[in-house]
Amino acid sequence: MNLIIKAHNFEITPSIDGHVRNKFKKITNHFDHLIDAKFTLSLEKLDHIAQVTIHLPKAEMHAESTDENMYHAIETVIHKLDRQVIKYKEKNSDHHQADGSTKNN
Repeated sequence: MNLIIKAHNFEITPSIDGHVRNKFKKITNHFDHLIDAKFTLSLEKLDHIAQVTIHLPKAEMHAESTDENMYHAIETVIHKLDRQVIKYKEKNSDHHQADGSTKNN
C-alpha cells in the first residue's frame, strides 16, 4: 500500500508525518486491502484542513476535516474515514454460512 502525504502552504514536519502514519494504522487494522491512500494537509488563514482519499477494491473513499489544530484535524479525518471503512467492510462481507445452515435438534 502506498501512503502519500502532501502539504499546501506549510512544510510537513517529522512529527506531523509520524502522527499521520501512526493514526493511519487504525484504518489498516480494520481493512488490509487498501490499494493506496493520499493525505493532503493544508493551512488556509487560521484553519488547518486534513483531506484523505483511499482507494479500495471497487471503491474510493474521501473524508475531510477542518480545525484550528492540525493534529486534531488529522485525528478527526481518520475517525471519519474509519467509520466509512467499517461500513464498507460490513456491506461487502459475506454474511452467509459456508456449509449452509446447521440445525441443532
